[in-house]
Amino acid sequence: MKFTKGEEGGVRADFSGANLADIDLQGANLAYALFHGANLEGADLREARLGGADFSKANMKRADLRGCDLTETIFAGADLTAAQLGGVELFRADLSNAILRRANLRAANFRYANIHGAQLQGADVTTTILRETDLTGVDLSGLDLTTTLMPRGWKAAGAAK
Repeated sequence: MKFTKGEEGGVRADFSGANLADIDLQGANLAYALFHGANLEGADLREARLGGADFSKANMKRADLRGCDLTETIFAGADLTAAQLGGVELFRADLSNAILRRANLRAANFRYANIHGAQLQGADVTTTILRETDLTGVDLSGLDLTTTLMPRGWKAAGAAK
């Protein structure tokens, strides 16, 4: 685990509740940082190292996260409306109850991610990987799933439980 001092026992960067709207953090190393309830609307986070960071309940509307490795990152209850997440790695990430309306999720990898209760209305899921993802409580109605890699045995009627 990396901390701001770069050593075990160091202090985690804590931006909880901060107003970081439209900030440019492109390429920054913010792995394991805390952004709980922060305002990151319109933030440029392209290519940033954010693995293990906590964005619970953060406002991330229109944030650009392209090129990020978001492995084990927490977005529980975050608002990612119209966010750019194309091609990102969300392996084992927590997106429970996240708002992903109109988000670009093209070619994103959600393997083993928690997306219970996530809102995906109008999202672009072209070539998105949802294999090994539990879709219980996720409404996929109205989404074009023709090129989306779905869980084995998945049936359209079982998507919104």
